Amino acid sequence: MNILEANNIVKRFTHHTALDNVSLHVPEGMIYGLLGPNGAGKTTLIRIINHITAPDSGEVLFDGHHLTADDVSNIGYLPEERGLYKKMEVGEQAIFFARLKGMTRHDATTQLKAWFERLEIGDWWKKKVQELSKGMAQKVQFIITVLHKPRLLIFDEPFSGFDPINANILKNEILELSKQGSTVIFSTHNMSSVEELCQRITLINRSHDILTGDVIDLRKQYGGNRMSLTYRGDTDALCKAIAPMVSLCTVSTPDRDRNLRINIDLTSSMARRDLISTANSVVDLVGFEQLLPSMDEIFISAVANSNLQSQQND
Repeated sequence: MNILEANNIVKRFTHHTALDNVSLHVPEGMIYGLLGPNGAGKTTLIRIINHITAPDSGEVLFDGHHLTADDVSNIGYLPEERGLYKKMEVGEQAIFFARLKGMTRHDATTQLKAWFERLEIGDWWKKKVQELSKGMAQKVQFIITVLHKPRLLIFDEPFSGFDPINANILKNEILELSKQGSTVIFSTHNMSSVEELCQRITLINRSHDILTGDVIDLRKQYGGNRMSLTYRGDTDALCKAIAPMVSLCTVSTPDRDRNLRINIDLTSSMARRDLISTANSVVDLVGFEQLLPSMDEIFISAVANSNLQSQQND
């Protein structure tokens, strides 16, 4: 079941169309990636989902019904822009936001202090917000976002300002929230995080959704015929034997077991079984696998193809 559906969303501003017939279907319990270059329309879509602004046309459904202002209490939103009051003490400000979400002061204080210790910022409870680093402020906002246990969490560039250690702490917290049943929409430019966290993605470019699918399926789809052979034997003989079958061939240095690895692009007319048979006839073939592209490569390729199509249609 989809906890959120955005169907055929259109949003125009005076001199710009931010979203042009964009759709997004997020299954309950999933970590869903919302990707795209700067200015693609991601933040506008997020603002529509949060009932901050309204679409010109299209519909947003939450848990099977049209999204209303009351549904926002079931959504936790961590924006990329910092939204803390600099002059307030950190703890008091966190309690203030928790009370806005309907929590009692006692429950908010108890749970907040537990979260502060968990994310290693307990010593900052009495500090002023203006004393926080960018990463510390992001931790505080993360806690405020998840504290009331909303069913849908939306994180916009949640790792901005974090060093690798703290980014990993936050990744683990997001995974734990997902295990506990929260649905997560995750907007980021960090494609390695997408590979680690997201099960499914939608890529928006120039106000259009240009790519949607499961991460593993997209990596296989864009992988084409890129293969890796692990072997022992004569590299020159192997390259010569498979030359008619491949368009690109690169050899790596031996691994610690003295196995060699060769990466190839199999021509579209050749079958994998023929490649394996030919390779096995001249070397001792140890392993064979498809080389899957990274999400970075898929992102760049899909955006480039979309931009090219736009230019051709103009």
